[in-house]
Amino acid sequence: MDTKLIVSASPHLRSEETTAGLMANVIVALTPCVVASAIIFGLRALLVTAVSVVACVAFEWLYCKLLKKANPISDLSAVVTGIILAMNVPVGMPIGELLIGDFVAIIVVKQLFGGIGMNFANPALVGRIVLFVSFAGAMNNWVFPDAAVDQLSSATPLAVADPNKLSLLDLFMGVHGGVLGETCALAIVLGLIYLVVTKTISIAIPAAYVGSMFVFYLIATHSVHAALVAVLSGGLLFGAVFMATDYVTSPFTLKGKLVYGVALGVVTFAIRYWGSYTEGVSFALLFMNLWVPYINDLTRQTPYGYVKPAKKEAAGK
Repeated sequence: MDTKLIVSASPHLRSEETTAGLMANVIVALTPCVVASAIIFGLRALLVTAVSVVACVAFEWLYCKLLKKANPISDLSAVVTGIILAMNVPVGMPIGELLIGDFVAIIVVKQLFGGIGMNFANPALVGRIVLFVSFAGAMNNWVFPDAAVDQLSSATPLAVADPNKLSLLDLFMGVHGGVLGETCALAIVLGLIYLVVTKTISIAIPAAYVGSMFVFYLIATHSVHAALVAVLSGGLLFGAVFMATDYVTSPFTLKGKLVYGVALGVVTFAIRYWGSYTEGVSFALLFMNLWVPYINDLTRQTPYGYVKPAKKEAAGK
């Protein structure tokens, strides 16, 4: 009787999850941020998001078509990149400049490095940094909600001299200036809950990142209110939930995720507190993306049943 032996590489684990399924979960989690941005900044927020998504998908399709490669647009990763990049720009961002960011994210960072799973950094993150460096005026051209009527609430929270005068409720609900996705903390938290419940991401990185930032600011300012303002301001929450947890550019062990999150907190705090740049999240993420391979190597999980050679020899005697 003939038998067929199939040999596959370890580990011999199988999962029903697919890339498209995981990306679909991220899209659902991003939906509250998209809706909140439209409510806070108007319908142009939806236009910016739609253009970014269409551009990312089109760039990926065109690149693969020209190089006669299998087209990956059905995995929805380009859609996720388009939404995340849109959430990282102000509502008044010129469309032409936004398209440059989409091009850099999809073609330069993702496809030129081999496609999904091969990129050295989060594509949307690099696209955002390129836009900030190239078009600083447009990226800092904040549009403020109609509810932001006084001087304190109509300034970006990170630019306010005395954070103790800022309302935590306004920060949580998004009544302040900023880019589309970072303003409403409530929407980000809803997305986080969905991602954790569906086991799309681990809570480890967001908790370590945000938690370490809170502790650092608490130590530096001796004020719980000021520490909460720092957590709710800028792109910290959005970056911690939707960018720091990127599968390709984040560690894969629990220990590595915790180290990565705390290190992100250290770098972001250093840039914000001692540097001349008030934000810091994007540059901290890019810097730590480059360290992920080393973190993975240093925090590698010990295989089950592994016995150190010295102990093995002692047991034999």
